Amino acid sequence: MKRLSGGLDTDMILSFHPNIVADKNILCAGRLPNDDDRAAICQAQAVILPQGCSEALYRMCRKHCAHVFPNYDARFDFPGKLGQARLFQKVVAPFPRTYPFETVSLYYDHFGKNAHKAPLGFPSVFKSDWGGEGEGVFLLKVPEALKEALERARRIEQSGQKGFLLQEYVACGGRSLRVVVIGDEFFSYWRVQQDPSRFLTNLKAGAIIDHESGPELQEAGVAVVSDFCSKTGINLAGFDLLFPENDKEASPFFLEINYFFGRRGLGGSLKYYDLVDRAVRGWLNTLGLGL
Repeated sequence: MKRLSGGLDTDMILSFHPNIVADKNILCAGRLPNDDDRAAICQAQAVILPQGCSEALYRMCRKHCAHVFPNYDARFDFPGKLGQARLFQKVVAPFPRTYPFETVSLYYDHFGKNAHKAPLGFPSVFKSDWGGEGEGVFLLKVPEALKEALERARRIEQSGQKGFLLQEYVACGGRSLRVVVIGDEFFSYWRVQQDPSRFLTNLKAGAIIDHESGPELQEAGVAVVSDFCSKTGINLAGFDLLFPENDKEASPFFLEINYFFGRRGLGGSLKYYDLVDRAVRGWLNTLGLGL
């Protein structure tokens, strides 16, 4: 990639991103940021971070530099699926009815004797606070399935991984819309599950990518994500949306925000890196730090 430079000596651009070369480059993968990192950040007019930056590095950059890409405020202020549910509620974004719980014990304390009847009825969806690509997500069709999911969550809590959601099931015809924001650009495509016996619509579960279908729905999805990003500052993430089946006038529901997301629907990793490079250059230009 062509080197990014602030031009003037006082306009130093600092990159922690392994694929973006700037005036100064530092790798911080696998370690906590130190005093040398802090000193470099304080000298920088703008900082570029990798997709997988740690919260410690991000907080340090935000504290000592006015301009940081990407904007991960929402990622670290509203972590996990529980945090995202709070963020959807705060921004008044449409999402399925959701009951969040920090622990299994709190769930039983709240529902008591009705704990296995499911507050949203059946079918409903159980989502662990952690995990990606459908890990920890289960369709609950009967009370026994809810009981098994709760017992599984209780065992996992012993390892330190806590928190889950019970969420309304939204029939979506076996497809979900992925909308990716990279800088100020938005990209959308469907993930379509061709096996009617499979609940999940991610690629790991066998879904296929469809860029062409439902252009008007894709446009509507991009519009709601664009509005959401304008309110939250998010400029690098993949959003999962659901359109209720057989309701052509319905607005999409937000399901999740993925700060790590697959790149196949964007054309692969090389295309993704080109898009990030373009986004960073555009961002720097708005700051008056472009080439």
